[in-house]
Amino acid sequence: MDKSASRLKYALLGATMMIGSASLALAQPAPTGAPAQMPDIKGKVAQYSLTPRGDVDGLILADGTEVMLPPHNSTQLVFAVHPGDAVTIRRMKAAAGPEVTTVAVTNDATGAVVDTGSHGPPQHLEDASRIKLQLHDPRGHLNGVLLEDGMIVRLPPPDAERHAASLAVGQPLYASGDGMSGPLGKVIAAREIGPSKTQITKIDRSRFKRWWHDVFGGGEAPPPPAAPKTP
Repeated sequence: MDKSASRLKYALLGATMMIGSASLALAQPAPTGAPAQMPDIKGKVAQYSLTPRGDVDGLILADGTEVMLPPHNSTQLVFAVHPGDAVTIRRMKAAAGPEVTTVAVTNDATGAVVDTGSHGPPQHLEDASRIKLQLHDPRGHLNGVLLEDGMIVRLPPPDAERHAASLAVGQPLYASGDGMSGPLGKVIAAREIGPSKTQITKIDRSRFKRWWHDVFGGGEAPPPPAAPKTP
C-alpha cells in the first residue's frame, strides 16, 4: 500500500470515529437534574392553605390536591383567586425527586394569573410627582409617602423624620432607588430624594443597609445602580 492510500485509510478511520462519537453524544439522555414540564392540573379551590401564623401559603383544591406557593405570592394569590373558583395550575417537577413546584395559578373565569416568578429582584426605578399622603410604620414613625401618581416611596424612618418638611402633603418629590412595579402597585425604597432630579439628597448607605436588613429579614441590600456612562 502506497503512502497516499495509507493516509486516506487513516483519514477515513478518523472520520468514522468522530461520527460515532457524535452519534453517541446525541443519544445520551438529558441531565437528570433538569426540571421537566408536567401536565397542568385543573380543579376547584376548596380553601386557602394557612401557616400556623395564619398566613396564606397556597391552596387546597376540592379533590385534596395541595398547591404550595412561595410566601411572596400570598397577597397576589388572595387578590386573584378565591374559594370556589375554578383554576388551572401550571407546574414543574424535578426529575431527580418527587417534588412538584407550582409555576403559575390561573383563575379560569377571570384569566388572572399568579406567577411564582413575578417577585423578581428589585429594579432601579425613579419617579417624580406631588405628595398625596404621608405613610408611617406600625410605631407611628414617618417612613414614606404616597405620590399622586400612585407610587409609594419608602425610606428609613430617621431620614424620613429628618426630611419631614420636604415630605409634606402637596410638596413635589423626586425619588430614585430599588423598587418593584406590578399589578398590585409600585414602590421605591429610596436611595435619593429631593424636590426635583437636579436637587437631591442621598440616603446614608450604611443606614439604608441596616433598614433594608430590618425590613427584608436579613436579605442583603442590592448595590446602588451604576451611574450611566456618558458618551
